Amino acid sequence: MDPYASNRQVILDKELEQIAKTFPDFFQRTEKSILCIKECLQVLKEYICNHPFESIAQEILFFKEIKPTIYGKLIFFVEVLNIESKRPVGNTCDIKKYLLKEQKKLRSFFDENVEFYAYCRNKSTHLDEKYFIRNKLDRCLCINDYAVDADPCFSTTHDYKVARILANDMLNNYLNEQLNLLDQPKEQVLMGTEKCKFVWTESKIALVELIYGLHTTGCINNGSGDIKEVAHLFETIFNIELGDFYRTFMEIKTRQNPTKFLDTMRSALNHKIEEQDE
Repeated sequence: MDPYASNRQVILDKELEQIAKTFPDFFQRTEKSILCIKECLQVLKEYICNHPFESIAQEILFFKEIKPTIYGKLIFFVEVLNIESKRPVGNTCDIKKYLLKEQKKLRSFFDENVEFYAYCRNKSTHLDEKYFIRNKLDRCLCINDYAVDADPCFSTTHDYKVARILANDMLNNYLNEQLNLLDQPKEQVLMGTEKCKFVWTESKIALVELIYGLHTTGCINNGSGDIKEVAHLFETIFNIELGDFYRTFMEIKTRQNPTKFLDTMRSALNHKIEEQDE
């Protein structure tokens, strides 16, 4: 394995981990991750195009494993960003139907490439020199349009397909997680042995502001949990549907006073303290 390429892969994983810790907002975190991966691929491209591989085995390893692993993450983040940007605002049934439709697209890709899936899953190697060596275009092999248009210095006929397979696996897991969240009953919170129902009597936008405030300060699981999980927790506690809270947060960011509700809380608490001190 080329040590430079493998080191870049390790560095990228650390950078993505740091981005996940630094940016609690889903859209900001995803966009930063996409830019980070693109920069990594550009650096690798410049290196690979200017440094010949020492052996055919090394070239196959790079285009069969290293590049697809990195490129697969890029595809995953781009697809997740598209999915969440277009996620419908409505009831659970509408959202579930939308997510299932996205899963169906993944199955279509699998059906169209079932033989290559089998080749990868079985760790076959007999066609590696045709699939993962540059400038080995074979009209008898099934290739996609991407392979024809890609830079021949940094692409083979099938490295993109491997990346797509890896990305689809991650996307399928992501969609399953989202569907599971929708299927979880919004149970009332138990306090002691009795069920207590709490009702949020402020606006939904105020609750979203509170959720982001709590998540950003890292006071729930040290900030390691996804904002969606925190939002789902409050939806469960108050038996409320927040809908597209990402879009709500974007509205909060554009207000003249983004922290309107939190400022009101602060003022009310200070007033309460002053009253009790008198």
